[in-house]
Amino acid sequence: MHHSPRDYFAHQTAEIAETAVIGKGSKIWNDCQVREGAIIGEGCILGKGVYIDAGVSIGNNCKIQNYACIYHGVTIQDDVFVGPGTVFTNDIFPRSFNASWETVETTVMKGASIGANSTIRCGITLGAYCMIGAGSVVTRSISDFHLAYGNPARRMGTVNRRRIIERFGS
Repeated sequence: MHHSPRDYFAHQTAEIAETAVIGKGSKIWNDCQVREGAIIGEGCILGKGVYIDAGVSIGNNCKIQNYACIYHGVTIQDDVFVGPGTVFTNDIFPRSFNASWETVETTVMKGASIGANSTIRCGITLGAYCMIGAGSVVTRSISDFHLAYGNPARRMGTVNRRRIIERFGS
C-alpha cells in the first residue's frame, strides 16, 4: 500500500514498511520502525524509537510512548496508552536456536493503560480500561477495570475510565 504524506505524519528517520497500513492523522516520530503488515489506526502517536513488529495491529487513538517494543502476535484495541520502555513478549520459551517456535498472541482491550517500563508476557489479555502500574511484570491476564502492579503484577484495586476508585493492599 502506498502511503500519502497528507494522511499521517512520519518523521524523516522513521522506517515504515511498504505493506504497513497507517491511519489518517497518526504521528510517527523519529527512529520508529513499523514492520511489514502492521496496522496502525487513526489518530495514533508513536513516540521516539518505538518498534512495531510485523503483523501487529493497533487500534485508533492509541499513544505508544518512546522506546516501547510491540512484537508479532500483539493486538491493541482503541484508546490504549502504552508507557515508555514497555515490552511485549511473544515467545514463552525463547531460545536463539529454536527453529520451531510459535508466536503466542496477546490482546490489549479498549482503553487499557500500561505504565512505563512494564513487561507484558505473551498469551494474556489486558482487560478494558485496566491500569498496569509502572515497572510491572504482567504474567497473567488482568480483568476489565482492574488496577494491577508489581512483580509479578497482581490486582491492587479498581479503576474507572478516569481514575483509581478503590485501592487495597500495598
